[in-house]
Amino acid sequence: MRIVITGASGQLGSELKDLLLDNTEKECYFLDRKQLPLDQIQIIQDILGMYQPDLIIHAGAYTAVDKAEEDQLNADLVNHLACEEIAQYCHLHGTRLIAISTDYVFDGSSASPLTENATTDPINVYGQTKLAGEQAIQKWYPEAIIIRTSWVYSAYGKNFVKTMCRLMTERDEVGVINDQIGSPTYAKDLAAVLLKIVDSSKWEAGLYHYSNEGEISWYDFAVAIRDFRSFNCRVKPISTSAYPTPARRPKYSLLDKSKIKATFGIEVPHWEISLAKMLAAEFEN
Repeated sequence: MRIVITGASGQLGSELKDLLLDNTEKECYFLDRKQLPLDQIQIIQDILGMYQPDLIIHAGAYTAVDKAEEDQLNADLVNHLACEEIAQYCHLHGTRLIAISTDYVFDGSSASPLTENATTDPINVYGQTKLAGEQAIQKWYPEAIIIRTSWVYSAYGKNFVKTMCRLMTERDEVGVINDQIGSPTYAKDLAAVLLKIVDSSKWEAGLYHYSNEGEISWYDFAVAIRDFRSFNCRVKPISTSAYPTPARRPKYSLLDKSKIKATFGIEVPHWEISLAKMLAAEFEN
């Protein structure tokens, strides 16, 4: 099987590369923004044609949530129009597609875990462009699998866990939002799920949700990071209103994972277990 992975230098792409490093059954091509510039949509299909993949895992995205508010054109190119080009390529060539989306397609007003059928209504540009990307994929290639995830972290790239580890070594106190609720996703866990789907004997197209188990706030997450690493730092809970950002964030974005667990036999680790694994590995390195 020949696989193209976009966003190769990102958190998920890097974890996929680790898991596939010694795999001799799959011919994998990891394309970063230089090899596949998602903002240059006119050449995307030509580049994909050079590899002639059987499957594309589209993990590349414009993820600078606050910057997207003023950089709407590029965010739309990467998160929406590039998805359209990839979906069109898959439609023309019969290439399977797994694409990664986000909890930010929701407005955060729910009080219960969000299913794949929950109403979408993004409250920032990033979420709007990601939803437009989902819709383009569903229009041009309804046979695709789209997986929404949330609060992604990894030993690679920039993320909340690594930022907290750095700040807690530099400061006596950090303030963290305590009224945004969801669940983190360890990118290595998500990468393993993607490969299980790839290796599955069945291909069930459609939308799926995946994050680690558990319901927490960013404050709870920060406290756990501090305690796992035994940092001598006070974590102060603060409200969203006390920490304004250019882009609004959903207040509640806990994802219901029932569908992906039932369809593909996925076992989802609790966020505490995955966080401990990531921090232990990072500490060893």
